[in-house]
Amino acid sequence: MPTRRTIVLGTFGAAGALVVGYAFWPSSRIRRANAMDAAKDERFVSNWIKIANDDTVTVVIPHCDMGTGIFTSLSQMAAEELDADWNKVTAETAPSDPLFANGALAEGFILSQQDMSGRDIPPFLRGTVANGFRMVAEYMDLQVTGGSSAVRATGMFGMRLAGAAAREMLLKAAARRWDVDVASCETRSSRVIHKATQREFTYGELAGAASDYEPPTHPRLKDKSEFRLIGRPLQRIDIPGKVDGSTNYGIDVIQPDMLYAAIRISPVFGGKLKSVDTRIVEGRRGIRQVVKLDDAVVVVADRYWRAKAAAADLDPQFDGGGHDKVTSASIAARRLEAVRGRDAKIDLTRGEGIDALARGTSFAATYSVPYLAHSPMEPMNATALYKDGMLEVWSGTQDGLGSRAFCAKAAKLSLDKVAFHLQPMGGGFGRRLPGQWNFLEYAVRTALAVPGVPVKLIFTREQDTQHDYYRPNVTSAFWGSLGPEGLVRTWVNTYTTDDGANPQAHIPYDIPNQQIGSVKVATHVPTGPWRSVEASWHGFFVESFVDELAHRGGQDPFEYRRALLRHAPRHLAVLELAAQKAGWGAPMARGRGRGIAIVESFKTIVAQVAEVTIDAKGALKVDRVVAAVDTGLVVNPDGLKAQIEGAIFFALTAALKGEITIDQGAVAQSNFNDYEMLRLADCPEIEVHLCESDGEVGGAGEPGVPPLAPAVTNAIFAACGVRVRNLPIKNHSLAPSASVTTSE
Repeated sequence: MPTRRTIVLGTFGAAGALVVGYAFWPSSRIRRANAMDAAKDERFVSNWIKIANDDTVTVVIPHCDMGTGIFTSLSQMAAEELDADWNKVTAETAPSDPLFANGALAEGFILSQQDMSGRDIPPFLRGTVANGFRMVAEYMDLQVTGGSSAVRATGMFGMRLAGAAAREMLLKAAARRWDVDVASCETRSSRVIHKATQREFTYGELAGAASDYEPPTHPRLKDKSEFRLIGRPLQRIDIPGKVDGSTNYGIDVIQPDMLYAAIRISPVFGGKLKSVDTRIVEGRRGIRQVVKLDDAVVVVADRYWRAKAAAADLDPQFDGGGHDKVTSASIAARRLEAVRGRDAKIDLTRGEGIDALARGTSFAATYSVPYLAHSPMEPMNATALYKDGMLEVWSGTQDGLGSRAFCAKAAKLSLDKVAFHLQPMGGGFGRRLPGQWNFLEYAVRTALAVPGVPVKLIFTREQDTQHDYYRPNVTSAFWGSLGPEGLVRTWVNTYTTDDGANPQAHIPYDIPNQQIGSVKVATHVPTGPWRSVEASWHGFFVESFVDELAHRGGQDPFEYRRALLRHAPRHLAVLELAAQKAGWGAPMARGRGRGIAIVESFKTIVAQVAEVTIDAKGALKVDRVVAAVDTGLVVNPDGLKAQIEGAIFFALTAALKGEITIDQGAVAQSNFNDYEMLRLADCPEIEVHLCESDGEVGGAGEPGVPPLAPAVTNAIFAACGVRVRNLPIKNHSLAPSASVTTSE
């Protein structure tokens, strides 16, 4: 396995440049791309870039559009290296085809796990190595959007290289026409210019000739000092279509003669359909067919509301799959017993580990978070047509190529007999990632049962809430000991997990003795990635316990963290910026408090300070959240700030109100009346301050979530003396008290 040093030589923005082997695209692949995805007047010049005769540069994005702004930031990165005129740059979604598998994503993820040791790849092997990642991506059907990976993986390992390679190919084409040395030419604003004579060609005039060249294996990338697009708050490419309504989401898909499907699924996860009397709906106006599946019944009609009403009138009988006695209380009891037992698998030990607890003043605390639903604005939906042995599917997912492969498997068809049309989506937050595609499977199975006509399956909000893949319910127990100066000397943590160890449980703080372990507690409740994944719960656990230790040691929570982060200059700079911008230390009125938290996730460091007010009756209002962010390179500052702002409000909803509970094996909540969302009036004042550095490029969509909950609960403690250890906050009384209380 190559190390990151085989890809990065030196630090980004310094004299050492990124020297990645370009994902080698021979002319045959460019011809295939032109046949598949180029208009008559367009030519692909590299794997993600095509240029039209009128100089329009189209950046082909191997990700989905779910509102995060990555179509703009990735286009900026490609256009920067291409020296394109930004006014002539547009973007589109890559086809769901293996030709457009995202090798850059595989490259970025795999290499980001390596250290900086090892030898550089020889230049003659660079293209081969990168080509290997492309082959891995094709094998894995990889076009995933998730893990805050677009800029830090696809952008850094794909788009910049594609732009730089295309630029060199255009230079070669111009130099050949003029019969001059390539070094005598330069590029500027979508033109190649001969420096001595000032002759010029537009990119559109050169695109055809440029596409005949093989892409270079290691094109020169710009130094940070040369940037003219990266770092600018350029307007988002996708906004006009979302403002004027021309963007078509999955739920907007209309096909000729389309039918609609409504579904009733076993309320208990794992339950099976035993029986259903369909006579009550047969013969109704518009009802075309009732489809019985293993764990569900589907009504197909000419109107969605007719299908929905008929499905609601059915009385399907399901078995409980052996889980119909499970409750949230029984799950919580199992998790608490697990963290207090002796079966944890230790994944980190430092110093004396747990043995050091015997020395110093010890302290213990246990925290938990509930299951959470994703609840994107657009509920799950998919349209499918099975005709003449071919399957065609339209849906918004977080992996177009992976969805195509999934649908092929569900229909028992080969990939070449399936077409998948990836649509923009109204939110994802992880719900539309691979492994969470129950809506796709139901749509495909329904289409197979109703061949020859397209069928659109739509989950109701209730089904979206009750048949999700939830953020896990997690319990975490801590034990700590303090030295004579009040600083923590020993850190012991055992937490529950649904699958395996969580690296996010490892802490950035300089604590000499540590032991961290996990214990697996399996349940029948389906779980999956939720915005910021394991960082969303470990951020709450770790930053709450650090705060408690600071107070136990009689120290200011900000200064306490500063002392523990002296060895981590990037963390320290972010922490200090957040505290300074928030006015940490300034007096606050009675009933008001500040809390602070810092979490690194997806290579980005975020610190947040929350200010809250608690009135005499215990009513909470979050007044202000100040965030400081170090994501390394900032591509689009407005886009980054927007992602952090959205993440803060998303996380605040979860911290204050989010809770999925299990009763008799099924989800008790159904809609926004009992799974509440915050409204605009609940939004605090939010400030985001960027702390750009030469650190490794990090993500943007998820890192704003983890610090929010602990910052708020730490502020609650400062305001009224109530320590919240279990979310959501709505379940706790915050009536001010003269003495410290703990809300378990």
